[in-house]
Amino acid sequence: MGHETGTRDESAMSSELAAKTKTLKEIFQSMEKVVVAFSGGVDSTLLLKVAYDSLGDDNVIAVTALSPLYPERELVGVKKLVRTLGARHRLIQSNELEIPGFSKNPPNRCYYCKKKLFGELLDLAKEESIPFVVEGSTLDDDKDHRPGRMAVHELGIRSPLREAGFTKAEVRELSNSLGLPTWDKPSFACLASRFPYGKEITDEGLKMVDAAEDYLFGLGFKQVRVRHYGDLARIEILQEEMGRLMNGSLREDVVNRLKRIGYHYVTLDLQGFRSGSMNEVLE
Repeated sequence: MGHETGTRDESAMSSELAAKTKTLKEIFQSMEKVVVAFSGGVDSTLLLKVAYDSLGDDNVIAVTALSPLYPERELVGVKKLVRTLGARHRLIQSNELEIPGFSKNPPNRCYYCKKKLFGELLDLAKEESIPFVVEGSTLDDDKDHRPGRMAVHELGIRSPLREAGFTKAEVRELSNSLGLPTWDKPSFACLASRFPYGKEITDEGLKMVDAAEDYLFGLGFKQVRVRHYGDLARIEILQEEMGRLMNGSLREDVVNRLKRIGYHYVTLDLQGFRSGSMNEVLE
């Protein structure tokens, strides 16, 4: 039934992680058939890998939403990953800007988005006679502002990694032992997270953010966020990479490129990259 594959070094896995991995497989086996919400990130890739190994091709469908909030560079990686893993894959169209209330960007913005997305995945699962939809939250997601969790709870979406007690670090460790290329992939959040709460999310603004981040990633920066304040861009990169940005002609090149994209002012956040920095105003 399954497609069990060996790890690179199972003997090196801690007993705690081995136990959690066993629990994760048992969770999937108890569900028998699943639709996996698949973004191509660290968590959802491990989720899909273990689901596929535990249940086999006929019982797993990975689904990715095509959205203005989802950069093209991420979609390219998703398609490559699915081919590597061998799972069935569906793409669905989704435009969150059409969701009433979403574009106004309230602090519970993610609730609207997740409710629509998971509602669509539940419809697809029903059409395929699949009883469960699963997503990749871990225990670490409880530590941040995550209004999307409410939608997950309301709709009965399962979170197997969280149920098995996985932390983000353990997801990366197991991904590495399974040889998954995403094990050290930088964290990613949808482009809507670049807008301050209460400031309208627009298609034009999303395209500006996407173009600016794509450019900076293309320069080789490992982790990037371009926070969008209309005509001002606040760049977050890793602190150890700030010297490179500020030295030589690169700083001027970055300023000029972001101005061509549409920003009038280009700033560097001296605190550096931190996931969820827009949530700091909520604390």
